[in-house]
Amino acid sequence: MSLDGGAVVRVAAPTELRNPRSTDLDLMSTRDVLAVINAEDQRVPVAVAAVLDEVAAAVDLAVGALRAGHRVHYFGAGSSGRLGVLDAAELPPTYNAPAGWFCAHLAGGAAAMARAVENAEDDEATGAAEADGCVGPGDLVVGLAASGRTPYVLGALRAAAARGAGTVLVCADPDAVAAGEVTVFIGLATGPEVVTGSTRMKAATGQKLVLNAFSTAVMVRLGRVYSNLMIDMVATNAKLRGRMISILMAATGSAEPACRRALDQADGELKTALVALLSGAPVGDSRAALAGASGQVRTALGMLDH
Repeated sequence: MSLDGGAVVRVAAPTELRNPRSTDLDLMSTRDVLAVINAEDQRVPVAVAAVLDEVAAAVDLAVGALRAGHRVHYFGAGSSGRLGVLDAAELPPTYNAPAGWFCAHLAGGAAAMARAVENAEDDEATGAAEADGCVGPGDLVVGLAASGRTPYVLGALRAAAARGAGTVLVCADPDAVAAGEVTVFIGLATGPEVVTGSTRMKAATGQKLVLNAFSTAVMVRLGRVYSNLMIDMVATNAKLRGRMISILMAATGSAEPACRRALDQADGELKTALVALLSGAPVGDSRAALAGASGQVRTALGMLDH
């Protein structure tokens, strides 16, 4: 906000400004339209790289919350909120993350995943009420809002903070007024969109990159990755069981028959089979070492070496 001759003037968010590089978009050839969009998209990873320290701080807060038995919540609206739902939904099958670890809340509810419920994002009271109903002390709440001003998201963040939860705001405005209200502020300088105000484009791409990096790093820190391999996945079909065997072969250098035997002896527990193969210890000892190491493979291996 700024003052101009005594009148309050609302300063437009960067996502609402016109992009000088796309002003003739409707006069361009199809190939040139795509080239402009692609050139703008390439600015997004650079914007994410500039806030990695802040993302790291958010990861550490999430890891601390989950290790202490608390939860991570995403509160968002529109494209940002849908990406939060998507990120949370993909963690259980990818990392066997418990269903309650990451909880996604979308303005307008489940119906807003398939169709726009635009007025829902303006309801600060609903955001606050939803946070009051599910966020506990020690949880972490991540607000997802392209402009950084979305009332539903800000209401949830304020209510969460009042309940003793950590708070993070991810938005596409590095100068968002709400930056001072949260524990960690992640303001992406993605700039004006190719189509003015269409935040499903660069702003949403930035949100997706941050969310993917954030949740993946949390899973790594919690021991659900060994080297660069998914080791906490659950085989729900033949394809995934084959992937488990491939992971064991890649991680241990063992032949396929040995990996199949180890996985069978471990009752399908990939991480237990991995520790047994790497250490040469019996399955029972490997499982116990993992339990004592809070699921960290390298720590469990160190315990078995002593």
